[in-house]
Amino acid sequence: MLLVLTYFVLSFSALLPVINPLGSALIFLGVVGKAPADVFRNLARRVGFSTVLFLLLIELIGASLLTFFGISLPVVQLAGGFVLAAMGWSLLNDKNEGTTAKETSADVGEGGALEEKVFYPLTFPVTAGPGCIVIMLTLSAHASRRGVLSSVWAHLGITIALLALGFTVLLSYTYAPKITQKIAPKTVQGILRVIAFVLLCIGVQIAWNGLEAMVKGMAK
Repeated sequence: MLLVLTYFVLSFSALLPVINPLGSALIFLGVVGKAPADVFRNLARRVGFSTVLFLLLIELIGASLLTFFGISLPVVQLAGGFVLAAMGWSLLNDKNEGTTAKETSADVGEGGALEEKVFYPLTFPVTAGPGCIVIMLTLSAHASRRGVLSSVWAHLGITIALLALGFTVLLSYTYAPKITQKIAPKTVQGILRVIAFVLLCIGVQIAWNGLEAMVKGMAK
């Protein structure tokens, strides 16, 4: 259970600042526009489910992709750790007030029913962008390094974290109009700065684990 909790915390804290439910809720609100509350609830439920399913798929096929391309797990840990650390550093030094890089995805075009936009662009890339794919590949590789039983527990922790994040997305999107009115942008930025620092530390730790495994492999 300790391993499940460890990977739950690791996955949740790594993905939360990248998914950024509060920031993504602003984009979601811009895409949907003025709509009845039941429309927001329906779309939020479908996007939350689609996000969890999308990231679970990346987690499940991640190891197979690495095998297909002949990439070792320590290399993925090292590269993925650097990517996470870079994301954390970028968020820490973000000078834009209440603006995230994801806002570039807000220009999604006009036309089409809202239901047709559940996966693209509301799930990908607005909610779970390329950064989430990198993180999931890294976490999957990190968990798969363990023994069979330990790996199962580790992946269970990741799965629970994805479910929790999906629920967070559901809540943020459902109440997007109210959230944007109640929370001051400065408060959101402060919370994101703390989370960004945690992401930076997680990235450095994962990269260190990969480097350590590579050095031990060379020694053998």
